Amino acid sequence: MSIHVVRLGTPRLPGEGLRIGTVRRPPRGVPRNEFAICNWYDVWYPNLAPSVGLVAQAQQAMDDAAWSRFAKQYRAEMATPENRRTLDLLAALSHTTDFSVGCYCADERRCHRSVLRELLCERGAAMAPPDEDLPAPTPLRSPADKHA
Repeated sequence: MSIHVVRLGTPRLPGEGLRIGTVRRPPRGVPRNEFAICNWYDVWYPNLAPSVGLVAQAQQAMDDAAWSRFAKQYRAEMATPENRRTLDLLAALSHTTDFSVGCYCADERRCHRSVLRELLCERGAAMAPPDEDLPAPTPLRSPADKHA
């Protein structure tokens, strides 16, 4: 049993289980009844997405220092009692069932899901190994590559 960290909209992995969308907004132009069919997510859980202002900050993080500032602020958002309980729950569930959490970003290393992975690991979650074929981080984000 484990948690997979995935890019939403990609083909599902074998044994991935329930896919949870940890994004601020649902996919545009996709009817709600097609979210799961099109591999976006089965359940939308925006509580684990960065706040709207923080999403904008992540989109503009052009260097490691800016990304580190984003990660620190996202961790602070996830430190609220409600979010800590959610992370604790997901970590505990990872030992009894397979599921996944994800976001739309192409590069996990410049996406909140990389920090979410760390937060879950810190809580002892059973994590699936990261995708070996992750792309190299790019210094600039494409406007088409919208974060959460």
